[in-house]
Amino acid sequence: MDRGTVGSANRGRLQVESRTEGLSEIVTPAGELDYHTADLLSEPLAAALDAGRTRLVVDCSQLEFCDSTGLNVLLGARLRAEAGGGGVHLAGMLPVVARVFEITGAEAVFTIHDSLADALDE
Repeated sequence: MDRGTVGSANRGRLQVESRTEGLSEIVTPAGELDYHTADLLSEPLAAALDAGRTRLVVDCSQLEFCDSTGLNVLLGARLRAEAGGGGVHLAGMLPVVARVFEITGAEAVFTIHDSLADALDE
């Protein structure tokens, strides 16, 4: 398995790690994604897209909260990835986060996987 650069950022309630694995950029937010922490997720997603990686996998298994700002970061990344011929895959969402996507209808515009392994197998 090809593992590229690994990065991480932390701001109290949210830590974000990113790594390249094969054709995918895997971004793992852990904690609370909201107005005050959204840029910690936005930056690695934008950096991956700027580097030409358009298959983004967001491992949501450690994401405990997501508000509309966090949702907008993911929607923006999705638009950029799709414009480049790729997409954003969400994996392992906890029920509290999945509910936000269900209520807003955003679940219909993302490819959602039960686990990170499922997302990487696609």
